[in-house]
Amino acid sequence: MLTNLTNVVVMALENAGTATGIGLACIGAGLAVLTGFGSGIGEGNVAAHAMDAIGRNPEATKTIRSNMILGIALAETTGIYGFAIAIIILIMALF
Repeated sequence: MLTNLTNVVVMALENAGTATGIGLACIGAGLAVLTGFGSGIGEGNVAAHAMDAIGRNPEATKTIRSNMILGIALAETTGIYGFAIAIIILIMALF
């Protein structure tokens, strides 16, 4: 999957002056933004399991909460990277 996405991005940047290149760049940017779905699912799983752990062991709430926040922050970076790559692709292709 990643190699296909890389090939689409490379083709889009090579043909950036043509209508086909701009279309491929938009497709590549759309695929890059789809990383937000994965990070959203990951963050939901982290929060759900943290709430389950707090329910089982309320004394460890402080430790679980801090680890949950760290896990959610790390999961969010994939969505942010995908968004940044999509913006870079669109800027390179359209301007």
